[in-house]
Amino acid sequence: MKAGQQTILVVGLGNPGAQYARNRHNVGFQVVERLAARMGVEFARHPGRALVARGTVADVALVLAKPQTFMNLSGVSVAALLHWYHLNAYEDLLVAYDDLDLPPGTIRLRATGGAGGHKGMGSIIEQLRTQDFCRLRVGIGRPAFGEPYRYVLQDFAPDEWEVTEVALERAADAVECFVQEGIVAAMNQFNGEAV
Repeated sequence: MKAGQQTILVVGLGNPGAQYARNRHNVGFQVVERLAARMGVEFARHPGRALVARGTVADVALVLAKPQTFMNLSGVSVAALLHWYHLNAYEDLLVAYDDLDLPPGTIRLRATGGAGGHKGMGSIIEQLRTQDFCRLRVGIGRPAFGEPYRYVLQDFAPDEWEVTEVALERAADAVECFVQEGIVAAMNQFNGEAV
């Protein structure tokens, strides 16, 4: 990273391990993985209890992170990464994660807000002592029956995966827009209907 270059930390939430890779709960990981692929960078272990990949979008240094703490302790990793890179949560952080209240294929950006029952977001808010940071929610829908905690740890059904793949591409586009133009422009462009 160049001296004086703006840096943005984009954290995708999920659970580490191959058995969770295609779970609904891991769409945050999948967003940052797509961004890393676009930039041609690879993830490596970081002292902030995360896998990190670094690249550049429009002369902004991008730090992509996948916390390795498991979902419910995501805030431990996010706080450590912000400290490591000397970043401010309000100005320099975007968190991508799954949302039960949005249908598959839908993405939504917000500049602030509560956890909405999401344990990973709750951990981040607790550790940072603020909810004033940007977030990108990727819809996974609610189960027709059964417990949500079981549902989020299941892989996408084939028909859900088709629309989710398109949503993940849009999510990666939204992150790039956020980096280049800010949260308001990204919200205006990407907070539309499901794909």
